[in-house]
Amino acid sequence: MTRRVYTSPALTDRHTATTLTGKTYCFKPREEAVVRAPGSLCPSVSQEGSYILGYRKPSLWLYIMEDTDVEQVTLALLDAATDKDSEVQEQVRKSMLTLGKQQPDRVLAMCQDYLLKHPKLLVSHRVVILQTIELIVGCRIEEISNPRIKSIISLASDEMTRSKEVIPDWQQAASNILVAVGNKHINDIMEEILSKFQPGLLPHFFVVKTLANLSDSNVYGMVPFLNAILGTMLPMLSMAKQDNMKWVFSSALCHFSDSILEYLANLDKAPDPTVRKDTFSSEIYAAFDILFNNWLQSRESKLRWTVAEAVGSMSHLMASDKLEEQIPKLIPAILSLYKKNNEHYIISKSLCQVLDASVSMSSRVLETQLDSLLFALHQQVSAPIDYSNPPTVKNHNEVLRCFSLLANSFPDRLVMFVLQKLENSNERSRLGSLAVLRHFINSTTSTMENKKLLILVSIRQPMADHSNKVKKRVVQVISAMAHHGYLELEGGELLVRFIVQHCALPDTYQRGQKPADPEEVTNEALRSMCDNTLHLLTTTVGRLADVLWPKLLYYLTPPQFSNATTPLCKSLIVLGSKKKSNQEPNFNIDFTVEVNLPSPQTLMVRLLVNAAFPFSSRGHGAPSLSLLQILSINIHPNTEILWEKEMPPLLSILEESTAESLDKKQWGEKLLKLLSKTLSTIDDDKWVCQLAAEATRYLSTYNNALEEKRFLYQCIGVTLKQCFNKEVVKKQLQEMLLTAKHSDAIEREGVAMGVGLCANSHLEGTLAKLEEFGKSDAFKKSPSIFNLLKERNDVEVEKVKSTLILCYGHVALNAPPEKILTRIDQDILRAISKHFNTKVLGIKVETKDLTMKLSLVQSVGLIAKAISECVKKQGYVFSRKQEIINVLLDFIKAEPADSLRTPLRHLVIATFANLMPLDPALSENESFELLKVCVNTVFSLPPEIQTPEKTKDEETLDPKQRKALYKDTLAALQDLLKSFLARDPTPDGLQNIFKHIESWLSSGQDHERERSVKAISHLLAFYLDNLNVKNMVTFHNLGALLGRLSPRCSDPHPAVRTAAVDCIYSLLYIQLRYEGFSLDYKDEGVDSLLLLKEKLDNPDHSVLYKTCSDLTKVMSKRLPQQQLTTLVFMLFEGLVDSQANCCRASSVILNTLLKNRGGGLQELVPEMLEVLHVRLQNITEEQVRVAVGQTVLILASQHLQTVVNTLVNQPLPYDSWTSEMWMALGADPIVANQIMEMVMEKLLIMAPYVDQRDSMMRGGTTKVATNQPLAMTCGLKELLLNGQSQEPALSRFPQLFSCLTVRLGASVGVSAPKDNNNKNTASIHVAGVAADALRILLARAQLDEVMKRLDEDKAWDAMKEANAHVIGVTLLARAMAKHAGPRLPSIVECLCPSLNNIYECQRVTVTAFFSELLNHHVVTELMLIDVLMNNMMERISDPCCTVRMLAVRGLGNIALGSPEKVNKYAKELLAAMSSGMEEKDDPGKLITLEAMSGLSKVLLYLDKKNVHLLVVYIFMKIKPFLESENDEIRCASIHLMGNLSKFGSGEPVFKDQIHNVLVSLLLHLVDPNPEVVKACKFSMRVCAPVVGSEQITTMFQNHLHEDKSLHYGEFINDLTKYLIQDFPGMLNFYHISVIQFFKSSWAEVRAGAAMFIGFLLGNLQEEHFSHLNMGTITKGLVMLLKDPDPVVRVKAAEAMGHFH
Repeated sequence: MTRRVYTSPALTDRHTATTLTGKTYCFKPREEAVVRAPGSLCPSVSQEGSYILGYRKPSLWLYIMEDTDVEQVTLALLDAATDKDSEVQEQVRKSMLTLGKQQPDRVLAMCQDYLLKHPKLLVSHRVVILQTIELIVGCRIEEISNPRIKSIISLASDEMTRSKEVIPDWQQAASNILVAVGNKHINDIMEEILSKFQPGLLPHFFVVKTLANLSDSNVYGMVPFLNAILGTMLPMLSMAKQDNMKWVFSSALCHFSDSILEYLANLDKAPDPTVRKDTFSSEIYAAFDILFNNWLQSRESKLRWTVAEAVGSMSHLMASDKLEEQIPKLIPAILSLYKKNNEHYIISKSLCQVLDASVSMSSRVLETQLDSLLFALHQQVSAPIDYSNPPTVKNHNEVLRCFSLLANSFPDRLVMFVLQKLENSNERSRLGSLAVLRHFINSTTSTMENKKLLILVSIRQPMADHSNKVKKRVVQVISAMAHHGYLELEGGELLVRFIVQHCALPDTYQRGQKPADPEEVTNEALRSMCDNTLHLLTTTVGRLADVLWPKLLYYLTPPQFSNATTPLCKSLIVLGSKKKSNQEPNFNIDFTVEVNLPSPQTLMVRLLVNAAFPFSSRGHGAPSLSLLQILSINIHPNTEILWEKEMPPLLSILEESTAESLDKKQWGEKLLKLLSKTLSTIDDDKWVCQLAAEATRYLSTYNNALEEKRFLYQCIGVTLKQCFNKEVVKKQLQEMLLTAKHSDAIEREGVAMGVGLCANSHLEGTLAKLEEFGKSDAFKKSPSIFNLLKERNDVEVEKVKSTLILCYGHVALNAPPEKILTRIDQDILRAISKHFNTKVLGIKVETKDLTMKLSLVQSVGLIAKAISECVKKQGYVFSRKQEIINVLLDFIKAEPADSLRTPLRHLVIATFANLMPLDPALSENESFELLKVCVNTVFSLPPEIQTPEKTKDEETLDPKQRKALYKDTLAALQDLLKSFLARDPTPDGLQNIFKHIESWLSSGQDHERERSVKAISHLLAFYLDNLNVKNMVTFHNLGALLGRLSPRCSDPHPAVRTAAVDCIYSLLYIQLRYEGFSLDYKDEGVDSLLLLKEKLDNPDHSVLYKTCSDLTKVMSKRLPQQQLTTLVFMLFEGLVDSQANCCRASSVILNTLLKNRGGGLQELVPEMLEVLHVRLQNITEEQVRVAVGQTVLILASQHLQTVVNTLVNQPLPYDSWTSEMWMALGADPIVANQIMEMVMEKLLIMAPYVDQRDSMMRGGTTKVATNQPLAMTCGLKELLLNGQSQEPALSRFPQLFSCLTVRLGASVGVSAPKDNNNKNTASIHVAGVAADALRILLARAQLDEVMKRLDEDKAWDAMKEANAHVIGVTLLARAMAKHAGPRLPSIVECLCPSLNNIYECQRVTVTAFFSELLNHHVVTELMLIDVLMNNMMERISDPCCTVRMLAVRGLGNIALGSPEKVNKYAKELLAAMSSGMEEKDDPGKLITLEAMSGLSKVLLYLDKKNVHLLVVYIFMKIKPFLESENDEIRCASIHLMGNLSKFGSGEPVFKDQIHNVLVSLLLHLVDPNPEVVKACKFSMRVCAPVVGSEQITTMFQNHLHEDKSLHYGEFINDLTKYLIQDFPGMLNFYHISVIQFFKSSWAEVRAGAAMFIGFLLGNLQEEHFSHLNMGTITKGLVMLLKDPDPVVRVKAAEAMGHFH
């Protein structure tokens, strides 16, 4: 038996031990064990040698220990403990711990031995081993023997103190062992530790640290020792000179103090309840004296913190008189530390403990320190808190605790101090003071009770602070005050105002922006906080209801609180609803008593205006309406019932709307209607008059919100309309006109609307007031009105005039119809004219002011509308119509042509449209001029999306405004054109308008064409709708209009296309009406045009072709013969249109027209053909060339042979013209058929390529395609592209398919011929041409599924390339077999002759095709099986290796395609497969692979009688391939083994063979190749019944499914249990087999082998260990633990964990 020598730690003086061999070991303290014979004495121990840290250096006394496997494994794990891979390290530790848990004494001994044997081990390595010891001790402390515990203590103590230098990781690990042992063996630990903690000697750093940690982990065990420890320690303190020793003593004293305090706090659980605080007081005070007086002032900050922390903990244990004596020095000393350290938490914590101790004993001297304390604490509480840095948060909380402790003893001093500090305007100081104040309010309620009024007064100063951070803290304080009854006191309303004021804050940043400083308190954040606070005060502090109601109403009307409306309304709704439902008397507001509140009228106006802009000010619309409903009885008793009915539907509209979807105009009208109904219901003229007066006074509050102000003007108008007091009406109109801000367009419009609404009931008074105002001082530069309007300059006067002009327009629109006509000329127009024209020296000078122009135009438009309404009932001649038109035309002409910045064009053109129907009518010249100016000024505008450049003094419109302006301007032009046509609804009238638009149709700008075509479309639709044919009239311009408009149906701009179809639709229906068809007649052809519009949305050219063709058929049918020539020549122009799409449309329309109506244009054909023939080579548009090519085909169809000969001799590759010619030839089935015959004949008899010798230097040959077969293939490809070739292609499909497949085979790897005259020839991909032709043929044969499958599988690319050609052909055959079965017999018949072809490449192609066909049952159904099988058997002996491989594959495929035929060919199949597995001429083992795969498939269907005798023979053939480096061969061999299983069931010899390979299969379950893994699962599952174990069989069949994942570890663990149980005799064979895989080339398999062995060992009972060679296993695992792959090392380490 081998022996191994180890060094071992000693135990104690008197310990000996005897081994099983009879050897006795004598142990000496801290020395080495020596071996002695029985009866001999222990030899003396040499006293020589050096000392390390107070211990003698171990002498090399040795002892001998038996060499066991566990020890070898443990040693290996110890060696690997610092593996470079972290996962391996972790697993090594786990395994060590596992072994340690099972055999703690043994493993601990090994660890000790290892450390002693390797004294120079790296520190990191020692640390890992020590940590392992700690873990074992920690979890198995109860099971470790006392001798071992003592030796561990000795080892840890030695490791901890061996180096005098502090080496933290090493010594901490050793210390941790002592602490872990100390949890149970405190006495032994203390014996060891105290031996190194001797009086008069400075101990090792970690001895003290260990004592400190022990006091934490075992309070009840340590405290009884502490008095003695403190006694020993005190003299040491003065010996400590180094900072680290001072630190460790201070830390220990802190821990000791905390432990004593914990012990005293839990005396009921303590082992010695007699322990008292005074037991330790004197020692603690003595230590305190040194720490405080000597060490606290150290320069080392870490030491200062620790001393401070210790002093804090010790203060509770000091005698009261001593503490009282020290306070005057202690507190200043601690406070001084704040300046010396950046980290303040420890200092604050210590200070808090000192204060707690002082307050607890009612210290009398504490008050003397109060000033300095408060000053320092205030500085701390004012420090910013970093919530991402927990110590700053803890520090803040400790400081607040200090304040609380002091406040309980000195409440008055503390409150006065904080309130005085609030006066300091420094931001930090205020933030700190507010934090303390809030803390006081919340935590010391009783103390604060008599100081509430003082606090209320003092809080005002920080409320005025400008800092948002301070305001945020103020809000928090106010919230606390509200919950403690402060707000009900006098001055509480200021706090409410503060909250509301900050609910109204504007945004700091625009949407999407973020503050640069994360600590910044933005307005948004502060506002949100105030919103929440107001809501909380309303809902959670019940007693505040009477403080807030109704006083919050005050804040609704001042404009500075407008942004707070939403939270205010919500709070008021909550308060009001509650009071109303509880029927509280103070719900009804007495506005005479509550003088500070706005009046009911002002409240109603404010809330109504809010509601008109519901999504402004954070969505104040709905809350405003809801509040108005709550307040109804307070506004006026009569409103309650009306609003209960009217408000809910309005609120529903808002709920369902967004800011974008709400129709603002309609919404405003609803609210004005509500106001009108409300005033009628109130029925109190005095109340209404007051409302008008207050609303007018309230106007000025909206000076910065002009949209709202405009609505308020409308409200005033509605109010005045219902006001019966004429004096009030007059006064309010005067007030409105005087106070209005006339320079703003929105306000001018608002005033005019209000005045207009008032005129509905007070026409005379309104006109009188306007005239009076027009003559007033407002229009004079005179000091007499200086105070009212200040001095007005000319510009301001013109703005006032603009307002008046607009007022007259709105008065005309709103006045009663029966009264207005008489007033238009004499009052309204006269006044407008007077204000618009200025006299200079008696001559009228027209204004250039845009505002006045706009007002004039708007006003005239409103007047025209008013007249239009009136003339329906009474006649009227508008005598000043032409005069007004001329003025307005001048306005337009003066506008810049390149921009649209003002609504002037839109308003003028809209006004023209309103004026057109009015008498008198315009002359021809006047009409021409008007149309020309209006059309040109609108169509020439730049596109809407183009941003105009800013000019001086002009603002650029935003995109929304510009879009609306463009839309309105174009709509106004449409209306104007219609009004012109309405005056002359004839072809000539139409032409008069069309001539202004025609030139814009072919513009190069999309937006100009779109505008022109849309204008004509609307015009023609209007013409058709209003057409009334009384006589048979000729629509003489139909051909010209169609010729200009029909090519636009293919315009590149979709909007133009759609509008053009609408034009043609209207034109053809107009023609039908002129032909005499009735109004309700519907023409099916013309109506079909509307369906074509949808197709025009599709930009696909073929769709556009078809659509244009259909369009032409409809036009051709309805077009009179005399208009045809005009149309054709217009279309010739269209071929060279500026837009390529329109060229295409012209060509399509032209061809279609010639097909349908060309008989009448015979004399034009020669000219047309000549032009088209020349242009064909110049037209770049593909579709146009195709269309022209079709025309050429008609001419060439009678000269087939000549055309074909010419095309074949064209240089390769064909240019686009030649290709188009070939494709055109396919249009005629007879011609196409003849060409196909010709091509197939040539390809059959001509050589596909020739071998050309490479250069003399390189040698070898290259295959080069012959010219004519290549040209024929190219031509056939182009011909087949024509859809018309489908019929002849189908009739000759088998011949064409076979021809092109064989041609493809002969083209793979073949180069194109070189032509010195044409360098492009060499660029042809010869095989690509054949593949493309074959692809087009399949498409022509409508084999869509075949095409789809081939495209999905990317088969075409494969077929063209030599290295993937076989795969591509296989995919082709597969697709044909699945989706084109009925065509196969003819194809097979055509392909068979090619199997004997002299060209090897063609034989490969056909064999691959046939091989795949055998994979499908369709060949049996079609009775092709015999033909194909015979061909494959013949090819087995083909000289070409690839053909032989494909033949073997084909024979194997019969099992999948026609399994019922397998036994028929059993003999031939087995012979072929066997010879395939023995193939010698098989460099890539491809034939072998196919033979195994084929045999696997065939075996599934062979009868047992045919295979029985060959099973073992085949098995033996397979076995060498199981470990093949080739993944596919490995996979195929495993699969084949599985398929053999059914033939071996019941055969003992087969069962043996399965057990022979079982380990291999199990380990390949983790093979790196997933296909091999699947094969293993399959084979093991099907072989399971043969194994001979029911449990294993069940396990394999339940868990080994190819599509399910497998937890390999659990699987192997369970399996090893069954192997041990069912096959104990095989264990020796199994484990030897597994060990062989330790050297596998795959890391995964090596790792699997390690796992297998690990679980085998883990599950093995003791009696079976005799079956295993543990030495070999151990060596193997030790080797694997050094494997280069970390995964293997992890598994080896894991396996080692099972050695127990």
